[in-house]
Amino acid sequence: MTLRYRRLGGTGIEVSSYCLGAMMFGSEGNPDHDECIGMIHTALDAGINFIDTADAYGGDNGESEEIVGAALEGRRDEVVLATKVHFPMSDRPNHQGNSRLWITRAVEDSLRRLRTDRIDLYQVHRPDPHTDIEETLSVLSDLVHQGKIRAFGCSTFPVEEIVEAHRAAADHGLLRFRTEQPPYSILTRGIERTILPLAHRYRMGVLTWGPLGWGFLTGRIRRGEAIDLTTGRARHAPDRFNPDLPENQRKLDAVEELITLADELGCTLPQLAVAFPLAHPAVSSVILGPRTPEQLDGLLAGAELTLDDATLDRIDEIVPPGTDLIDLTWKPPSLTDPTLRRRPVPDRAASKSNRLSPDQQRVQA
Repeated sequence: MTLRYRRLGGTGIEVSSYCLGAMMFGSEGNPDHDECIGMIHTALDAGINFIDTADAYGGDNGESEEIVGAALEGRRDEVVLATKVHFPMSDRPNHQGNSRLWITRAVEDSLRRLRTDRIDLYQVHRPDPHTDIEETLSVLSDLVHQGKIRAFGCSTFPVEEIVEAHRAAADHGLLRFRTEQPPYSILTRGIERTILPLAHRYRMGVLTWGPLGWGFLTGRIRRGEAIDLTTGRARHAPDRFNPDLPENQRKLDAVEELITLADELGCTLPQLAVAFPLAHPAVSSVILGPRTPEQLDGLLAGAELTLDDATLDRIDEIVPPGTDLIDLTWKPPSLTDPTLRRRPVPDRAASKSNRLSPDQQRVQA
């Protein structure tokens, strides 16, 4: 098995085409710390030099970062280490978001849990509508100058937020986002319209997540087979897997065609799914998120798989370019908060008053 390596955008950092994602390490995925540490060592021994985690992964108190930190004892210099900040780390005010106040503290907490003196790639996990982007870029630039982080990027940002951040960096003399971490799979191709061309234009490194399409591309979710909607990810979002919904029937149709294609190539469906993002010239690395050693071994076995034009043409026929059969994009408050889309209705008295002239209003007063 031979892993490939690519430049992380214009940073000059060279990373393996597979990045080991640690989201499933800890109580929310695999609670066996020793087994998780073993998977990290297996990945390093296979040639993976890129590990991605986040302060919010694994469970309470940064459990995933704790596991990664323990696994890298004595091997830290072998790894390009990435983590993230944004999601709540407690129920206290200011223990979340993208403010200078929180990031200044959060980075110290991550350094402590990871048992290191620097983070190679520090990523803003999601946009924060309550914090000016120049505030966020300012503190991240300071952390680079202090040597606590080497570079910084964003994760699951819409294209307009990335453009705004680049403009703010130029206007205020700040460092800019050097990477983006978007969802990308055969079933989630919307970023081909905007994010990937933008990243290529600005020489941003791209590390993609979700190559297995929320489990649809594992081969375990198929047409005609029972789907347990009470466990795993289905428990949190059953409509994503309910086979009676038309949008899920379209996914299941695609899965059957992709399984046939994988059989013709002599690989598994997960191996085909992981190879797909790497075919795009803007993608630097694809994040694997195994929960068990068996899952990791199965994905590593496909490291040498390269998809030719004929195979990519077949995939385009099954799921056209730019199409999202699974929508994993970040939803801004303008969509999730109904009050931001509805003009307040004035009461009757106020409405009548607003129709009167200033002189008439004074007479009524």
